[in-house]
Amino acid sequence: MDITFIAKMKIMDWNKNSELLKALGHPVRLKIVSGLLQQECHVDKMVRHLKLPQSTISQHLGILKSRGILEIRKEGVRTCYRIRDSRVMELLKILGN
Repeated sequence: MDITFIAKMKIMDWNKNSELLKALGHPVRLKIVSGLLQQECHVDKMVRHLKLPQSTISQHLGILKSRGILEIRKEGVRTCYRIRDSRVMELLKILGN
């Protein structure tokens, strides 16, 4: 196998991990994923629990979803969010959450 190819693969992994860490690099997003590790949830419930405006939570959910950390499930008119990326659980264990 070509060493250049292996080096590029390692760089891609570092880039992917870096994007994950950046997406989790905000206290609100850490709170969201910590809660979602316990159970899936919809925005209204997050608003009540985090005591933040719906627009703020939606913005953070959009970032997490765009990075592949969250996935959605429709429940009637509500959208339920859950963790999609298994690395998130491991990272939060390391952080002590």
